[in-house]
Amino acid sequence: MPTSPEHAGRPAPRGLSRKNLLRAALGAGALPLLTGGGVALARDTPGDGSPLVPTPACDDGDDPTPEQMEGPYFRPNSPRRTSLVEPGTPGTPLTVSGYVFDRGCRPLSDVLLDFWQADDGGAYDNTGFRFRGHQFTTASGEFRLTTIVPGLYPGRTRHLHVKVQPPGGQVLTTQLYFPGEPRNGTDAIFDAALLMNVRDAGGGREATFDFVLAVGQGPGPGPTDPPGATTWAAGTAYTTGDRVSYDGVGYRCLQSHRATAGWEPPHAPALWQRD
Repeated sequence: MPTSPEHAGRPAPRGLSRKNLLRAALGAGALPLLTGGGVALARDTPGDGSPLVPTPACDDGDDPTPEQMEGPYFRPNSPRRTSLVEPGTPGTPLTVSGYVFDRGCRPLSDVLLDFWQADDGGAYDNTGFRFRGHQFTTASGEFRLTTIVPGLYPGRTRHLHVKVQPPGGQVLTTQLYFPGEPRNGTDAIFDAALLMNVRDAGGGREATFDFVLAVGQGPGPGPTDPPGATTWAAGTAYTTGDRVSYDGVGYRCLQSHRATAGWEPPHAPALWQRD
């Protein structure tokens, strides 16, 4: 069976990755534990029943999301909002959701995502802020954008622009693409690694995409607490990235939570990763 243009160069479907297990757990609001650590939840599958391809995969040190050109239509100082749709806005409704991970597959909170796109007719608003807006990831690294499917204009396939910046970190500028678009095969800068997973839903479309940023490639050195020291404490509110020690072993927090008895780091691998 011939390979369609939008899938040219895309990696073959892979098995479960730690990122996708975390994504499933975060999205379900639950963190069931496996005996060997990790999260015991299945992945989504698209309508044809085949497994989704992580874009990009995050296997505790894989490549970050590819960069792409900013283009001529970026404007700074966009309004903070999660919806770019106003009453009477023409176009096919679209929601884009996903997570932002570091290279260690840890979800990142308070990451800035600044989106901009063409309207239904393929035009950008270069004087105001229609179809422009920024937001921040939640404590679990999640984002959600409500907009419309962008229109086409000469020389390009359909796409969304986005800048992604972790707190105090470098900006990733890139673009997101739609599968099945005829112009994917002729757009000079189209990258199959930036395809969203898209499905029809209730008269509109739903898309998902997970970003991997070039930060946190691996856990840093552990705490220098004395042997046997424990800094973890029940009742403490921990945020993603916090470090503690338990019985002299260092751990890094994977998801914001309030500690409780029974959730000690050695017994809660979905919440704590050993340094």
